[in-house]
Amino acid sequence: MKQTLAAIAMMACVAPATAQQQLKYANFDQWITRNITESKIIGGNTHTLYEIGPKGTWDGKKPYTNQGGSPWANSNVMAKVAGVVKTNISVYPEKRGSGQCVKMVSHVVGVKVLGLVNIHVLAAGSVYLGKMLEPITSSSNPFGYLDYGIPFTQKPKAVQFDYKVKLSDKPDRIRQTGFSPVRKVAGKDMPGMILLLQRRWEDEKGNIYAHRLGTVFHRFSKETDWVNGAKFEIHYGDITGEPFYKPYMNLFQGGEDQKYAVNSKGKVVKVKEVGWGTPDEEPTHLCLQFASSFGTAYVGAVGTTLWLDNVKLVY
Repeated sequence: MKQTLAAIAMMACVAPATAQQQLKYANFDQWITRNITESKIIGGNTHTLYEIGPKGTWDGKKPYTNQGGSPWANSNVMAKVAGVVKTNISVYPEKRGSGQCVKMVSHVVGVKVLGLVNIHVLAAGSVYLGKMLEPITSSSNPFGYLDYGIPFTQKPKAVQFDYKVKLSDKPDRIRQTGFSPVRKVAGKDMPGMILLLQRRWEDEKGNIYAHRLGTVFHRFSKETDWVNGAKFEIHYGDITGEPFYKPYMNLFQGGEDQKYAVNSKGKVVKVKEVGWGTPDEEPTHLCLQFASSFGTAYVGAVGTTLWLDNVKLVY
């Protein structure tokens, strides 16, 4: 009996209190490079874009598709509007210790065409689970080019990662779309993180609906050096009555921050969250996004920066 109790005690000492699962390529030590030459009419410069996946290169003339089973996409994109090729680079690999991490930056991207067109937009850096549907052919609905989320059937307790934050020195944000005057948006800019667990289904017309099973929203309001192993609990079920609940955590049912996905017919459609999940429901999709600026497209402050490393799910 004493030997049995001793064995149990020893197992309790060596067994981990929680199990962890690192998402594929989520140590961000491997990157794919894309060298893209922009159209001569806007200068003809060649830029290097970075993708999270197995180390290698990608033909810059082709729209990018996820490689090596990588679940990650980001806001580095090739746009082709009216035949003009333009790039945006707001996500970079950066050395960290013996490996690398992700650096996401909010900045202003400009386009000049023979002195006749002069367009500048605010672009945030972001990485997320899903796919970017290149080439971008319009700026009217940038979220419509994101195939948001990946198939997933588990129920983790938390998400864990390392992060570092640099805030802009501006007291407010701006909205800069390139097609209307720059407008001040009240409130300090800050990086953000969203995790959603959804049960999705599709009707005969190809519309996608979802129940929200799990939720995490976090805004990084303080400038910090590296914070390692930060854990954020996943809250299951209806969170509208919880003390931490904010209106921006509600179901996505339309608006400028609406999420999209590709349906079984190959068409990009809205993912309409029509209700909160129940304890007996199992997820079909995991959505996870990190961004240097929170909120909708074209809103943020120049210089807001988020570094990210070692993303894991905790069970």
